[in-house]
Amino acid sequence: MSFSNRFKSFAYPVLVADIGGTNARFALVDDASAETRMCGKTATADHPDISSAIREVVLPDAPRKPRTAIIAVAGPVTGDRIPLTNAAWVIEPLKMIADLDLQEVIVLNDFEAQALALPDYRAGDVEQIGPGTSRAGSSKFVLGPGTGLGAAAMIYAASTWIPVPGEGGHVELGPVSPEDFGIWPHLERHGDRLGAEQILSGTGMPHLARGVAAYLSSERTFTTAADVTRAAEDNDPVAVKTLEVFARCLGRVAGDFALTVLAQGGVYLTGGVTLRIKRFLTDGGFRAAFEAKAPHEALMARIPTFIVLHTDPALEGLASFARAPGAFAVDLQGRRWMVGGAAEAP
Repeated sequence: MSFSNRFKSFAYPVLVADIGGTNARFALVDDASAETRMCGKTATADHPDISSAIREVVLPDAPRKPRTAIIAVAGPVTGDRIPLTNAAWVIEPLKMIADLDLQEVIVLNDFEAQALALPDYRAGDVEQIGPGTSRAGSSKFVLGPGTGLGAAAMIYAASTWIPVPGEGGHVELGPVSPEDFGIWPHLERHGDRLGAEQILSGTGMPHLARGVAAYLSSERTFTTAADVTRAAEDNDPVAVKTLEVFARCLGRVAGDFALTVLAQGGVYLTGGVTLRIKRFLTDGGFRAAFEAKAPHEALMARIPTFIVLHTDPALEGLASFARAPGAFAVDLQGRRWMVGGAAEAP
């Protein structure tokens, strides 16, 4: 899709939806100047499919029926049937068009949606960690430890924002400090490697805690990330050390991505784990690890880092795209369906 021929608007109202493994969240954008109107969330298990959920959660209170739907899902969009990784739903855009009398449906990656939110965050949507100033018209990066570790870049080029999703959560993560070298031999490998997501996620945190416990010669065990964060609130030494290591490693990975795309617009932390470990992200360890990128420490000190406080960042990103699609270069090839069949990106 060339920058010169991107479409300028959707048929309104636009329904935006963030579909996770457990919950589906919905909002409406009534026109190009309207604020995002949150419609609520529902458990995916409570409905046979997305159309049923929309009929129950969105349509009863909608002044006008939506004409367009823009949906974010975890994982790639590979055809006319898009199964969810951790839920029973299969997203079928052509069926949605028929069921809900829509004109078109667009399906994007969930962290692509998170990236779309970055240019329009307001002061209350984020909290800065450490020094640095966001440079206008510069690329940004979003990193989200949740169930897994999501990552996406928002590149700024030719006066246009370009979201670039990927599988950055699976980059290699090795030891750097003496403490790391003591912990790493106790961490599980997958395919003889340690990817960042294997410890920097809700599912990975208990694995990291087992390695920390072995390093500290402790019999302490944790089953879930929530077990670790609760124990840390009570100053359990294994849990506290686990979250200190977690924060430092997250800082290292965030710094690597900042260098990769020269994210002088800032690096943003989102995901379900982030707010639960906020005190460990703001105590200095995260930021020190972020900046420790010799020979570029001075450059890194100028790049700001933020915790995203917005409660529905993916929905807000989709809403930004719905209001001003011409401001973004979103690749829609194979991800846009219209009445009568799938359509290529314009």
